[in-house]
Amino acid sequence: MKIDAAQAERLAKEFEDKTAQEVLRWALNTFGARIGLASSFGAEDVAIIDMMAGISKEKTNVFTLETGRLNQETYDVMDDVRTRYGIRINAYFPDQKEVEEMIRSQGMNLMYASVENRKLCCEIRKVHPLNRALGELDGWITGLRRDQVATRAETKKIEIDAAHGGIVKLNPLADWTSDMVWDYIKKNNVPYNKLHDSGYPSIGCEPCTRAVQPGEDPRAGRWWWENAAAKECGLHFDPTKKSK
Repeated sequence: MKIDAAQAERLAKEFEDKTAQEVLRWALNTFGARIGLASSFGAEDVAIIDMMAGISKEKTNVFTLETGRLNQETYDVMDDVRTRYGIRINAYFPDQKEVEEMIRSQGMNLMYASVENRKLCCEIRKVHPLNRALGELDGWITGLRRDQVATRAETKKIEIDAAHGGIVKLNPLADWTSDMVWDYIKKNNVPYNKLHDSGYPSIGCEPCTRAVQPGEDPRAGRWWWENAAAKECGLHFDPTKKSK
């Protein structure tokens, strides 16, 4: 099923007052397994997986970007989720030759040298595998929330992803807060990444994520050596909005 921009705008207004479960039920009934959750297995993602599995395990399609530099705790929660819900998780790896050439020319820890180097690493390890994954789908689901960072403040519950061939992009937790996410996780006994208990509100690759201190912005631990304005990896870049 193909949805154009006008339909997406209408659905965005309609979905604004609907629950995350209602939005996901519509998505799974409309697209089935042709829509997938891009999961890094953070708090938002595991909450969405719990909702999707509750609607239809058969239609629950979860994929992850295996960068090769994740924390062990992230692998642990992947296995916990697989066991708990009996679902398959598809892992997309970066191209081996691209990684080898990047490390050969820039070094293993190139991300610390410059924003350009860090974005190159994200592009090869995350953006290119995402492009490959989305090339097989009619839509994707994310755990984006409007209050996470300024660049996400205008996130709608349904959008057209111009950067990936005009497929649907669904953000069912767009209007949720962090407290709402954790309330859902605790009430439903959802498996979650144990790094969250050690001060990691946002979890990415191991070299690029640290715990945050009390009072710090929740995303201060991501690429902490950079200016806050640059803190996106490119996965949610939309050329029509000029946002990153």
